[in-house]
Amino acid sequence: MNPKKNRNILLYSDTARSADALHFGGVAMHDPFIALSARGRKYAVVSALEFGRVKRHSDFGTVLPLEAWLEKARRAWPRRSPGPALVVALLARELKAGPFTVPDDFPAGLYRELCGLGLRIRISAGALFPEREIKSPSEAAAIREGNRCSATGIAAAERLLRACRVRAGRLLHKGSVLTSERVKVAVETACIEEGSVSDSTIVAGGDQACDPHNAGSGPLRANQLIIVDVFPRVTATGFHGDMTRTFLRGKASDAQRAIVGAVREAQLRALAIIRAGVNGTEVHRSVCETFLARGFKTRRTPRGSVGFFHGTGHGLGLEIHEPPRMNATFDYALKKGSVVTVEPGLYYPGVGACRIEDVVQVTAGAPRMLSRYPYEWELR
Repeated sequence: MNPKKNRNILLYSDTARSADALHFGGVAMHDPFIALSARGRKYAVVSALEFGRVKRHSDFGTVLPLEAWLEKARRAWPRRSPGPALVVALLARELKAGPFTVPDDFPAGLYRELCGLGLRIRISAGALFPEREIKSPSEAAAIREGNRCSATGIAAAERLLRACRVRAGRLLHKGSVLTSERVKVAVETACIEEGSVSDSTIVAGGDQACDPHNAGSGPLRANQLIIVDVFPRVTATGFHGDMTRTFLRGKASDAQRAIVGAVREAQLRALAIIRAGVNGTEVHRSVCETFLARGFKTRRTPRGSVGFFHGTGHGLGLEIHEPPRMNATFDYALKKGSVVTVEPGLYYPGVGACRIEDVVQVTAGAPRMLSRYPYEWELR
C-alpha cells in the first residue's frame, strides 16, 4: 500500500480468492477475514485459530481477536446476529476511520450491510493496489521460481512423450495408451515436488489444442502437435509461473513445421520490441504482422475462430492474469518493472495448434527473461 494515497482500505476475503488480500497482509489465510487500514496503519481481525500466526508472520501493524470483537458487537446490537459488518462498523467508530475504499469484487451482501449501518463505502475505480503491477526484485525472483516449477512440469511431460513407443499412430507408454490425463498427473506431481500447485494444467493434442483453453482429455496420438501449458502457484509465496511449450512425438508434416516456425518467429519479434514505454498494442501488432507475412490468416468460422485470436500476453504475479495486457484493445504503455507473458499461438483444426509462452520483466532495454526451457519440439 502506498501511504501517500492516505486511503482507508477495507478487504474481506481469503487469500486464495483475493490476491489483493495476500498483497496487503503478506500472509496466507484460508478463511475470509477483515483487513483494513486507517491513518496509515494496517489492521486485521482474525480468529483464535489464526491469531498467533498472523501476529508473527504478517505485515499487519495491529492484529485483533475476532471473538472479542464479535462479543463487543453482540453487546452493541443485542437484537442482531454479530458478523463481519458489525465488527467493521465498531472498528470504524473506534478508529474514526472512513470512508473505506473496497475492490470491485468486494462481497455484495457485506457492502449492503455496511451501507445500511451508515458507513461510506467507495468502490475502487480500477486496481485497488496499482503498485502491484511493478514487481520488486524479490517479487521477480518469486515469479522466476514459479517458472522453474513450470519448467519442471513441462520436463515431466516431455520425458513421458520421449519414452513412448509409436504403434499405428498411437503413443504407448509401458504398454498403455498415453492420455492427456496421465501426462497432467505427471506434470502436477512434478510441480508439487518442487513446492508449487498446478491447477487446470493444459495437455491438449490435435484439434483439442485448437481451443486454447481446452485442458485436453483422452488419448494423445503420434504425429500430432501437443500443447503443454503449466501455470503453477508457488506455495511459499503465492506467486505464479506460466510457461507453454508445444511438442510432437513422431514426424511432423510440412504444415505443422510451418505453424511452429511462425509462432517462434512471432515470439522472437515480440521479445525484440518489448521495453518500457512501448505500447502493448504495438507488441501485439508485431505478432499479427508476422503471421500475416507468413500467410497465416485469422478468421471466424461457424465452428469458432482459426489463426491467432487471443492476446499476445498478460501480466503475471499473485494472479495468473493481471495487468497489463498486450492485445488489440488494451491501449497501454508497458512500465519498467512489470512482468508479462509472451505467448503467440496459431490454431488450425485438421493441422494442429502451437503456442509458445515465456515470461519477461520489462526494462528500459531488452526484457529480462524470467523463464527458461528449450524450444526443441519434434521428438523422434
